[in-house]
Amino acid sequence: MKITKAMAVAAGIIALTACNKKRPEQNQASQIEANAENQAENVTARGENEAANIMNSAENKAASVKNQASNEAAAIKNAGENRADAIRNAAENSSSKKTK
Repeated sequence: MKITKAMAVAAGIIALTACNKKRPEQNQASQIEANAENQAENVTARGENEAANIMNSAENKAASVKNQASNEAAAIKNAGENRADAIRNAAENSSSKKTK
C-alpha cells in the first residue's frame, strides 16, 4: 500500500512537471512581454523625472523673479523715505533759522 501511494504521488508530480514545461516560443514571448513592460516603466520614470525637473526650475525662476521685485520695491521705498526725510530736514532747518 505504501509503495502504491508513493507511486501515485510520484506519478502526479511527474504529470504536473510535464504540464508546466514551456515551449521555447512561450519563453520567448514571455521575455518580449517583460522587456516591453520594463521599457514602458523606464519611459514613464524618465517623463516623471523630466516633469519634476521642469517644475523645480520654474519654481526657482519664479522665486528669483519675486526676490528681484521685492528688492527693487524695497530700494524704491528707501529712496522715497530718504527724499522725504531730506525735505523734512530742510524744512526744519529753514524754520529754525527764521526763528533765531
